[in-house]
Amino acid sequence: MMTTTIHPTAVVDPSASLGTGVTVGPFAVIGADVTLGDGCEIGAGAMVEGPSVLGRENRVFSNACIGFEPQDLKFGGERTRLEIGDRNQFREFCTVHRGTEKGGGLTRVGDDGLFMVYSHIAHDCVVGSRVVFANAATLAGHVEVGDDATISAFSSIHQFCRVGRHAYVGGYSVVTQDALPFVKTVGGKPACYGLNRIGLERKGFDEASLEALEQAYRVLVRRGLSLSSALEELNSLASPHPVVGDLITFVSSTQRGVIRHPPGRKRGSRGG
Repeated sequence: MMTTTIHPTAVVDPSASLGTGVTVGPFAVIGADVTLGDGCEIGAGAMVEGPSVLGRENRVFSNACIGFEPQDLKFGGERTRLEIGDRNQFREFCTVHRGTEKGGGLTRVGDDGLFMVYSHIAHDCVVGSRVVFANAATLAGHVEVGDDATISAFSSIHQFCRVGRHAYVGGYSVVTQDALPFVKTVGGKPACYGLNRIGLERKGFDEASLEALEQAYRVLVRRGLSLSSALEELNSLASPHPVVGDLITFVSSTQRGVIRHPPGRKRGSRGG
């Protein structure tokens, strides 16, 4: 049986619950109302505050801060929480904040994510599984990130925006509308640079699905159609190809509009 190891200089609140095989490094702090699942590793100087629940085998590296109060002036100390799944890696100086009462009171992170140095997940965000956040990738509050998405270095996602599943957001991007699933979105004034084909192939998408997505991408991005016209045409393609149905559902449910500009085309009303 794995034994739990707590360094003598670490501080662990008596109300914290630690599973078997947990390691807490030098000068780390585990606050009140924190639950750490079996096999979690908390690095030197890292801090985990509650109420927070971390699943199994998460690694929190040195000086990361997990479960702290939200950076929201409306927050008045009410009880909100953070829930994290299994096998995530939070690298040095990564920050993840709890929710706010008006935002639902919960920040949630899935399984098997890699959150690199200085990445940030703000209050009330919902982050899927198998995501990659590169160095200093930043989410404002109330952002949703789908499974298998990648957010590259120094990119920022505006509050209430969504990043679709299998999306790739390129480095130094500023995302102020929803970033399409399955697509590469890049830039300070972001544009769509085709399917995230390499990522999709690595995830096992077959050629029929990739071809269906390529056809849908041409309709949605390349043809210059209004959003309603593009959706009408996409609906005729969706039935035999579930991935196109997923794309339609994402676009149809947007609240802030979707980024669907091809590179070099002047921005207009068609982004909505």
